[in-house]
Amino acid sequence: MKEAIATAKAPPAIGPYSQGIKHTAGTMIFCSGQVALDPVTKQITGSTAAEQCKQVMKNLGEVLKSAGAGYNDIVKTSIFLLDMEDFKSINEVYAGFFDKIPPARATVQVSRLPLDAKVEIDAIAVI
Repeated sequence: MKEAIATAKAPPAIGPYSQGIKHTAGTMIFCSGQVALDPVTKQITGSTAAEQCKQVMKNLGEVLKSAGAGYNDIVKTSIFLLDMEDFKSINEVYAGFFDKIPPARATVQVSRLPLDAKVEIDAIAVI
């Protein structure tokens, strides 16, 4: 019922999870949370949440692309922020990745993220 999504163009999983899962019927893609990890250097990029958000979205895009989808196929995201004061700045970056109707979304502040990132985003897409 499911197929693992893996691409070298996005950071590898840093734990026991897949970058994404595609339902074998080929209609739903579940992307694991991405942080601003550069897939080549394996280092967090960007010092601000907005800068990190740009890399996070690029990473999500690569996972989606490897499953035959794109940003406009995303129907739901969850954004995890280290500081809710960054809400406005990440919104400006995030909005630039959608040409059409933006997906449904939840945004929450958390006490800590993997690799001490400032933002993490996961996504569900339908193709």
